[in-house]
Amino acid sequence: SSGGVSAHVCRGSTARAAPASMSVLAPWIPVVGLEIHAQISSNSKLFSGSQVQFAAPPNSLVSFFDASLPGTLPVLNRRCVEAAVMTGLALNCSINKKSLFDRKHYFYADLPAGYQITQQRVPIAVNGSLSYSLCIDNKMSQMVTKTVRIKQIQLEQDSGKSLHDDTRSQTLVDLNRAGVGLMEVVMEPDMCCGEEAAAAVRELQLILQTLGSSQAVMAEGQLRVDANVSVHHPGEPYGVRTEVKNINSIRFLAKAVDYEIQRQIEELENGGTILNETRAFDSKLGCTVPMRDKEGKQDYRFMPEPNLPPLILYDAKSLPANMNHQQVINIDWIHERLPDLPSVKREKLVEQYGILPEHSFTLLNEDGLAEFFESVVKQTQMKPKKVIGWILNDLLSYLKQHSLTVKESPVSSSLLADLLNLLEKKEISSTAAKRVLAELWKGEGKTPLEIVKEQKLELLQDQKELEQICQAVMAIKTGNRKVLNKLIGLVQRKTQGRSNPVLVKQLLEKKLSE
Repeated sequence: SSGGVSAHVCRGSTARAAPASMSVLAPWIPVVGLEIHAQISSNSKLFSGSQVQFAAPPNSLVSFFDASLPGTLPVLNRRCVEAAVMTGLALNCSINKKSLFDRKHYFYADLPAGYQITQQRVPIAVNGSLSYSLCIDNKMSQMVTKTVRIKQIQLEQDSGKSLHDDTRSQTLVDLNRAGVGLMEVVMEPDMCCGEEAAAAVRELQLILQTLGSSQAVMAEGQLRVDANVSVHHPGEPYGVRTEVKNINSIRFLAKAVDYEIQRQIEELENGGTILNETRAFDSKLGCTVPMRDKEGKQDYRFMPEPNLPPLILYDAKSLPANMNHQQVINIDWIHERLPDLPSVKREKLVEQYGILPEHSFTLLNEDGLAEFFESVVKQTQMKPKKVIGWILNDLLSYLKQHSLTVKESPVSSSLLADLLNLLEKKEISSTAAKRVLAELWKGEGKTPLEIVKEQKLELLQDQKELEQICQAVMAIKTGNRKVLNKLIGLVQRKTQGRSNPVLVKQLLEKKLSE
């Protein structure tokens, strides 16, 4: 998606469904809260030395601790703690200098210990906020910024993976993922539609990727979203909520939330009730379906994790003088080293290059595009405002058409800069430049100048030659001033886009007035 994330519900914060029977309806207010599990970018797991690697052969990355063999003990991974602190700081959270680990008990084949180690009572970070922007009515030029409160961020283990083999009616268990470090980011129910939820998650994804605390690739399950959705009338308490689990794409998140809002409204208006249940989003059907859920409220029987002491963090003030720095985590040290976050990067792009704010969103939304743009600007005399047009209208649309990333572009930033320099020096017309770009896409290793020479695309500077062409064109159309633009077009066609339109206009005007 370019710019913010856009969908269609979300006018103010109310949604209406209008069955034929009722003419005037009190509006429904949808309420959306999110829980997001981000896989921490780390070489090893949260409490064991096993490697973390996507798509490794099943059960090839399982230590004794991951398999929960008796007598094994957890050892906390420093990198995972640092990633969580960094993420908490970037989301304006208070970092708890003392946080605790708990056991959350439930029984499932892919959880060998029968419990997950998490942070139920005192998580590592609390009370943050995330600002995100979205377009109004799909118009990129009208963007509004909203804020969602972050309740907490907690460290926890991932579970293994159950693969259900229906043909043999058996379940296979892969424990490679068991024990991988996760950050669970819990957002307050401050959103009101799929579009807002999608925009907030996209911004969070960009922040995590900027920090390097999570690669946040949804296709690899590194960012999984659970959405809590309810609806109520103004002035009434919140309605019963449903939870849509494990949504693995931003587009599906917007669809799932909007579908669930509409479903609940229709259910209530037809006299039905909403069940407090877990649902899944079926992307093929575009709807949510109830999951076979455990009846009644599950009792996780939380208890303190006896094998892990409280996690103590320090800041510059509380750091003991004689402490080995390798042994402690200093919150202030991490804070000083935070990179520019996406919001700051966008402001800098707008300030430095005079581009529109909505363009700064598109540049950051596509991985590597901002760097590509800056690299082109450094190598060309063309104004950044004009360069952005070529990047967004020509480069990006081509990449999208061919499902390529910026890094896979056959046209490098220096080739594009060379081409824009030819255009800026008025050596070729913009029509010719587009033809050269089309040739560059073929990736045959030619420079823009070689293509221009090969295909004779240089602007005609020879006044005599141009005069003859203008004369020939005018033999077809005589004396009508209204046809001037048409004539310029004909000259351009005759010269295959090699004539300078300004010069042609002057010559034609001169001829027409003779």
